[in-house]
Formats: sequence, structure tokens, C-alpha cells
Amino acid sequence: MQSSRLYNTLVLFGPSGSGKSTLLKNLLAEFPNIFGYSISHTTRQPRLGEIDGKDYHFISKAEMLAKIEDNMFIETAEYSGNLYGTSKFAIESVISENKICLLDIDMVGVEKLKSLSFHPFIIFIRPPSIKVLEERLRKRGSDPECSIQKRLEIAERELEYASKAEHVNYVIVNDNLQEAYSKLRKVVLQCVLNKKDTE
Repeated sequence: MQSSRLYNTLVLFGPSGSGKSTLLKNLLAEFPNIFGYSISHTTRQPRLGEIDGKDYHFISKAEMLAKIEDNMFIETAEYSGNLYGTSKFAIESVISENKICLLDIDMVGVEKLKSLSFHPFIIFIRPPSIKVLEERLRKRGSDPECSIQKRLEIAERELEYASKAEHVNYVIVNDNLQEAYSKLRKVVLQCVLNKKDTE
């Protein structure tokens, strides 16, 4: 059954460290019957406890490259020699369940999604400042300096992109996670689900 809603995809995108993944998980936890999350493909081996088709679609590198060649992905990335991607099939699977597909994709993925037959509502999760973002990335303690600098460079480009009104539907500054989620929830209820009562 196909969704008859105005928007069949909801995109949260923003710099690494903006808090978008946490906000997305909170939204999915509160509204599990309305939203679904697209399951990514990856070429890495499953970790202990991970289930194919639930945590990831685990495929070989040859299969992944063939799918990329066939233009089956919205976005792809490589981390530590492993490929990851968000496929059109994964998005369509969620929509076929009459749910709105939640997506955490990058700037390139946003543009690709808009060029296809999906109807996305796009929310940019903005850090209070680049300085705060840098502090968050360093606090993680998991990235080498070169990676932090690369993430900050990408963040600058994403901030510039999102500053143009035609690129996104809404911008939420995540200075406080609880307040940011409250704003996100209100926007989603009013603009995506068309509910007037946001209590």
C-alpha cells in the first residue's frame, strides 16, 4: 500500500556532530507506526548480534559496486575500506508499508533524493557555531586530527548550502538536545503530518 501523504520521506541532515542521529532515533522511537528507517547496504562483515536485513543489508563489494554502477543508491560512502549506501529500494520498502521514510543523508544525497520521484521534507540540524561543533567532535575522542578538519570543512559547505531557503524546508539549531527535539516534533506534527494540535 503506497502512502498518500504529501511527504513520503523526512530528511534530517547536518554536519557530523550536530546531533541529527540522536534526534532521528528519538522521533522513530516516539512514532514507530508513522516513521520507518531505511536500512543501509554495506560491504563490511556483520558484527556480533547484527542481523542481515535488520541492521544492514550485508553484500559483497562486487555486488555493491554493480548496484552503484546501476545507479541504485541515493548516496554512498567509504569508511575504513568498507562501502556503505542508502538505496532507493530501502526507501521504497518503508514507503510501501505506508510509513514515512526517515533519512540521515548528506548534501549530495539530499540533492539526489529531490531529483527522483520521492517527496522529501528536509530539515537541517545546525550546530550553534563551528566552534561548538569542533568542541563536540574533539570530545568524542574517536577521530584523528585530519578527520576532524575534513568534517569541519564539510560542515562549512553544508552550512552555506542550508542558508539558502530553496534547499531546505526548515532549520533547527541544536544548542540543547531536549529543546531541539521539541522543535523538531512540533515541525513534524504541523508540517509533515498536518496535525494542528501539537500537544
